[in-house]
Amino acid sequence: MCTSSPGTGRRKGGASIMMMELSDKEFRRLLDLVYVGNWVMNSLRGSQRIKDYDDVESKCFSYCLKTGMYSLFEMMDGEVIPSASFEDGGIQEAIMDYEDAIFYDILAEELARRDMDFAPIDNSNDGELSRRIDEYMEEFEENGLNNVSVNKE
Repeated sequence: MCTSSPGTGRRKGGASIMMMELSDKEFRRLLDLVYVGNWVMNSLRGSQRIKDYDDVESKCFSYCLKTGMYSLFEMMDGEVIPSASFEDGGIQEAIMDYEDAIFYDILAEELARRDMDFAPIDNSNDGELSRRIDEYMEEFEENGLNNVSVNKE
C-alpha cells in the first residue's frame, strides 16, 4: 500500500520519497522483479552498466537485512548485491526460460520474413506471415534446432 504519492511525500534532496508497505511475500516478489529488470537493463553492457539501476537493486536488497532475509544478499566492495543463493534459487532458470522462448519466437519470425523476401507486412500478407511463423514454431517445438542448418557458400 502506498502511504504517499510522488510530489506529496517526504523530500530528500529535492526528490519525493515514496513509502510502501509490503508483506514479506510481496517484498520477495519485488526483489525478483528488481533483479530481472536490472539484468535486462545491464547484463549486456559490460563496463557500461547503468549505475542507477544497480543502485536501486542494491537499495532494495539492503532491506533484506531488516526483513530477516539474510540469505538473499551479500556484500561486495561495500555494496549490497543479490547473493549466489538468491541467484541459484530459480530466478536464473526463469530468465533462461524467457530467453529460450524469445529466441524461438524471433527466429521463427525472421525465417518467415526471409521466406517472404522481407516484404513489408500489411493486411494483404500478415496472414501468410502468421502461418509461416506457426509452421516454424511447430517445427521448433517438435525438433528444437536439430533440423536447422546454415549453408556456408
